[in-house]
Amino acid sequence: MGQTLERIFLQRRALIIRAQRARLRARTLDDLLFREELDSWRRTPDFQVRVTLDRAGREWPGDVGYVTGLLPKARVDPVETIAMICGPEVMIRSTAHALEDMGVAASRIFVSLERNMKCAVGLCGHCQLGPHFLCKDGPVYRYDRVRNLLAIREL
Repeated sequence: MGQTLERIFLQRRALIIRAQRARLRARTLDDLLFREELDSWRRTPDFQVRVTLDRAGREWPGDVGYVTGLLPKARVDPVETIAMICGPEVMIRSTAHALEDMGVAASRIFVSLERNMKCAVGLCGHCQLGPHFLCKDGPVYRYDRVRNLLAIREL
């Protein structure tokens, strides 16, 4: 997940002028990556950062639970929103569905589909998702282009 999150952080730097919100999830406080960067984002005017942990101790002042639990708290303009999602495919599906329910177009939702990659050139098939070889065709896709494939379990 660290490499995927790093790609999204790089994308965030490119989009900082237009970005307004970030929602991140980690299993525990010790698993939370890029803490200094997150603190910097919190100081950015008109930019909201929300972090949720799966498990948290008393020292954690933030949210506990899934990212989808944070979405109803978000005030987003569905027409202007661009979402970038990484994580397990089950979380990607549920977060993308929740965003669509909020009115965000599937074409404005980008998902990072990291799978077990072996050869990195599309020969071994470990990263195949339907007709796509994630190692060479992706791993970041518009959700509207892979939604139907992600609906098929164990594909």
